[in-house]
Parts: sequence; C-alpha cells; structure tokens
Amino acid sequence: MTKKSKELAIHEKDTGSSEVQIALLTDKIENLSNHIKKNKKDKHTSVGLLKAVNRRKKLLDYLKKNKIDSYQNVISKLNLRK
Repeated sequence: MTKKSKELAIHEKDTGSSEVQIALLTDKIENLSNHIKKNKKDKHTSVGLLKAVNRRKKLLDYLKKNKIDSYQNVISKLNLRK
C-alpha cells in the first residue's frame, strides 16, 4: 500500500474500500502516464491507462452519489480535478 492509500484507509488492513482503490488507481495512472511520455509508440500501455482512468472515474462517481464527504476528502488528498 502506498502512503496516499494508507491515509484514506478506513482501518489498518483496508484494501477494498472505494477510497483506497481510487488512491491505488491514481498511483497506477501516474506511473503509466510517465511511461507513455517516454515511450510514445507503446499502444498497449495507453489502453491500460484508459481502463484505469475509466475505473477511477466510476469509483469517484459512486462516492459522489453515496458518500459525498468521503468524495470531497479523496479529491482534496489526491489533488484531483473535479
């Protein structure tokens, strides 16, 4: 688990909550986008990046509908634009 996901975890062994999944996906997205900047012709990685972004968007939409305070906390801690 990364530092960001530990901050958002509900309890010590939390790996499945939406907040932690969003934090892990954010780290993955940052790594993939850096990789794509270096390797412009790597189309396979760009597909994986799109999937990760869409999955994170769905999780953020879920949080926005059901747990608005948690949504705002995640947006502020991860510095996401919304």
